[in-house]
Amino acid sequence: MTFKPARLLLVLIAVAAMPAFAQNVAVVNGKAIPTARLDAIVKQVVAQGQQPDSVELRAKISEDLISREVLVQQAIKDGYDKKPEVKQALETARQTIVISALMGEYARKNPIADAEISAEYDRYKAQAGDKEYHVRHILVETEAEAKAIIAKLKGGAKFEELAKTSKDSGSANSGGDLDWATPSSFPKNFSDAFVGLAKGAVTETPVQTPNGFHVIKLDDTRPAKLPALEEVKPQIAEAMQRQKLQAYQEQMVKKAVIK
Repeated sequence: MTFKPARLLLVLIAVAAMPAFAQNVAVVNGKAIPTARLDAIVKQVVAQGQQPDSVELRAKISEDLISREVLVQQAIKDGYDKKPEVKQALETARQTIVISALMGEYARKNPIADAEISAEYDRYKAQAGDKEYHVRHILVETEAEAKAIIAKLKGGAKFEELAKTSKDSGSANSGGDLDWATPSSFPKNFSDAFVGLAKGAVTETPVQTPNGFHVIKLDDTRPAKLPALEEVKPQIAEAMQRQKLQAYQEQMVKKAVIK
């Protein structure tokens, strides 16, 4: 197969230009959209598990990038980037991006060690205890009301019936049932009141919390069913990483000269 001179020239020009074109998604009114930007977005979408990398995905993102570039150019042409509220929003976005990069790098350089996660898990286990308690309660406004309920219970009234008058609408219709939980799930004075009760017993005196006065009944106890370390390891690591980043932020603020 032979090329005519004019056809051959066009092919050579196209081949020579290929590397330049490959670097850009498109050139919009003379402004290039680099392929690197497309690749970064594709990588983010794939990492989030939204879609796999594909020709269709890249085409859709490319179309969106081109549309955005057209709109940005028009907005700048019309002077929107000079408006005070837009400049402020841009500065806020810039700060957010820069801070995110700073914190991300700090997190990468200061990962949570497995030993730290294990220690935190052990601390949680010790705090939670080795028992779960099946508790019911009746919540009222005043101490006098709570004492009156205790007197009725001593007189033979059914706890589940009296619980229907509880201020806690979430448990009132289920006999005041708070389900199985560890003591650490409740305010300390609330849990202190029921951990010493015998099964089926009711607190002798009202228990006060910020919500009001409680009459508490212990239905039963059982060994605590705590999740294994491996089950909660990612959640513990994430929580500890947040705490570490918060401490880093507070440290930086303390070092700053603020007038």
